[in-house]
Amino acid sequence: MEIKRYPNNGCCERLHLDVCVDERTPRDGILELLRKLRPEWKTEDIQIKAFTEGITNQLMGCYVGSLTQGPVLLVRVYGQMTELFMDRGKEMEMFQVLHKHGCGPELYCSFTNGICYEFVRGVVLDDALLKQPSVYRLIAREMGKIHSIKSEKTGNCSPVLWSRLSQFLNLVQSSDAPEQQKSSAHVEAPSLKIIIKEMEELKSHLTHINSPVVLCHNDLLTKNVIYNQEEGTVKFIDYEYADFNYQAYDIGNHFNEFAGTSNVDSSLYPSGELQFDWLTAYLESFKRFNGVDSAVTKKEVLELYVQVCNFSLVGHLFWCLWALLQAKHSTIDFDFQRYAVARFNYYFEKKQEFFGMKLP
Repeated sequence: MEIKRYPNNGCCERLHLDVCVDERTPRDGILELLRKLRPEWKTEDIQIKAFTEGITNQLMGCYVGSLTQGPVLLVRVYGQMTELFMDRGKEMEMFQVLHKHGCGPELYCSFTNGICYEFVRGVVLDDALLKQPSVYRLIAREMGKIHSIKSEKTGNCSPVLWSRLSQFLNLVQSSDAPEQQKSSAHVEAPSLKIIIKEMEELKSHLTHINSPVVLCHNDLLTKNVIYNQEEGTVKFIDYEYADFNYQAYDIGNHFNEFAGTSNVDSSLYPSGELQFDWLTAYLESFKRFNGVDSAVTKKEVLELYVQVCNFSLVGHLFWCLWALLQAKHSTIDFDFQRYAVARFNYYFEKKQEFFGMKLP
């Protein structure tokens, strides 16, 4: 097994193991990784548990003894063809930056088709926890902390939103791969012509909204938030899309995810009361971590609310295009085309309410 170490943009060097884990029969490849990463573990004692939360990659927990008590190492095997639209180098950079600032788990190594990293103890959020004030305020504060992390590069960072949207659109348009999965509902894919028209309209509108560019998670669905009740903390996981982006986009994208993934229900979008409370906790955190007075005015909350409503719209188109691309390449058992249609419809429903919203 070849072992390499890579410098990583000023962060600690990154370990890379020349191992490929077969997504259909992963155990042999995982054991090969563990022989280097956990040589003290006896092969016959190692247990591997598959987690089923993700719809892009396969995730497995590796441990000896108890999953709840002993140390656990996570192995993530990248989904098929995700290298087309994922910057894996950027993802590993984000792992190390967030860990350095106390916001994320430790990255142990990369391998040919995945990564190994520290297990974050706690529970993934469900709909009930997501709407508990004590929990959603923790999420707001954690996002405020992450948004306050400064770039180690000189100069301004550009938002990644528009380049990623263009990349997804180009890949969907140019892909000649047959669809791996047919929709169980036999739904017709959303029109790319309409998506392009809506993207152009949104870009023209949103570029005039003065939302700060900050370090964003960009994919804060419920399953990417781990809640530790004993410690009273939340941590965000999975940084495949993490990069500098519009502040209001990251928040709006999270609010969109209240509607769920398996069965998108737009009626679950957070109430105005919840949003205002969430945004107040967020602004207090964002100000505090930026070293300024954390007092928040109603005007500041209202301004951010309007920005978030506007930017939330583009998130639907982003994930619609993502799902259309996944439908062509992914081997994961998920109805991506049905999801694309659900987000397409969700977009038009919310557009009537949010597009062009301004301060009263």
